[in-house]
Amino acid sequence: MSDSDLTQITAARLSRLYAKGKASPVEAMKAVLARTDKANAKINAFCHVDAAGALKAARASEKRWKKNKPLSPLDGVPVSIKELVRVEGWPVRMASKLTDPAAADRDAPVVARLRDAGAIVFAQSTSSEYGHKGVTDSPLHGVTRNPWNLERTPGGSSGGAGAAVAAGMGPIAIGTDGGGSVRIPASFNGLVGLKATYGRIPAWPPGLNGDLANTGPLARTALDCAMMMNVIARPDPLDPTQLPPDDTDYVKKLGTKLKKARVGFMLRMGDHPIDIEVAAMVTKAARQFAALGCSVEEVEAPYPYVDAGRVFLTHWLTNAQRLLQLFPEARHGEFDPNLLASAKAGQRFTLQNVIDAQADRRTLSVAWNAFFEKYDFLLTPTLAVQPFEVLRTMPDGADGKPNRQWSPYTSVFNLTRHPAASVPCGLSREGLPVGLQIVAGHFKDAAVLAAAARYTEAHPLSFPILPENVK
Repeated sequence: MSDSDLTQITAARLSRLYAKGKASPVEAMKAVLARTDKANAKINAFCHVDAAGALKAARASEKRWKKNKPLSPLDGVPVSIKELVRVEGWPVRMASKLTDPAAADRDAPVVARLRDAGAIVFAQSTSSEYGHKGVTDSPLHGVTRNPWNLERTPGGSSGGAGAAVAAGMGPIAIGTDGGGSVRIPASFNGLVGLKATYGRIPAWPPGLNGDLANTGPLARTALDCAMMMNVIARPDPLDPTQLPPDDTDYVKKLGTKLKKARVGFMLRMGDHPIDIEVAAMVTKAARQFAALGCSVEEVEAPYPYVDAGRVFLTHWLTNAQRLLQLFPEARHGEFDPNLLASAKAGQRFTLQNVIDAQADRRTLSVAWNAFFEKYDFLLTPTLAVQPFEVLRTMPDGADGKPNRQWSPYTSVFNLTRHPAASVPCGLSREGLPVGLQIVAGHFKDAAVLAAAARYTEAHPLSFPILPENVK
């Protein structure tokens, strides 16, 4: 295969080619590195690339495949890691000018698991500073762009991870999701991204946003995400909130049928505007679940007296204010202005505000647990908007004012800890991807991926993400 072809195929197909001797990990890694040299200058998805280490790992993988002794189906597959996740020997900057650039002294659990499986950890992807916003730019690394349209954002905060996979800079990536930061880039880049049940994928060290934050996979297909889950969804003693092992084979579970599944569809999650194309495309996608054998019913949010957005912001902003104590005041001006404003806003909350938000979070969780006793899945838009311009924290609304409600669907499931995935449901008239969110009850991660697989297999994107898209 040509180098271009090797950068545009999935991890699963790479694995099959390795097994048949029709491609090698060295060939694939060289192709991805060449693609990175070309594309990263335009989209700025990576802030660190370890080419020498990647080629060394690729040569070791190639020897294992030749002996028919791969460590796993992911052996020799290139994977990038978001800069908020530690990789031994790589800088730990958190996309911030204020951090010490010293290298990490050990791998995070997810990175260690990928290495154990033979995956080639080759690059560090960009994030917003401390992952604090749903777009990807930072004072340290600059602006990351969407390969579908370079004037648009890839979302965030795992925007580098999403843009890299979309641009052919490695078929799979690791991101983090504290309020939608895997699902937002998945939606804006035409990918599948999973936020698993909290604790299913072990995380270390604890992030700024505590038990809102999750580590998760981004890929072009549900199958690739399932292959990653078979590797990374294992307990680790470094994570005190880890779930016990469940021995799920996520790849085998992808074959689960959706016949007779009970599906709730929610176009709005509160009183907020929604892009007319997004509404139409997601509504059409929900109807298509009926053709897959599901019973689909329009539903409303199950918590009429709790403002989920307020509960989330109370948690998020009070966590952010800790940064003002961690770094000297004389350097606060080096923060991203949006992060600094968020941290200062967090100082204005009272202890009673925090306690009330914690109580409301429990109420939300119980309400959604009751919902998922009745329904197998919930479908929503992933986002209320299409990818908007870079260097904007939020898009403008129809009234010309900043639309602060452009992402109302994702963060509630960080509060409640339910598994949720974003899958592509088509392209807008501008040729921009739109995402559909699939949510299920606790511990139903494999079911979410199976639903993602059934839908995306039946309704793939209109065209693949080709090198020519990065203009």
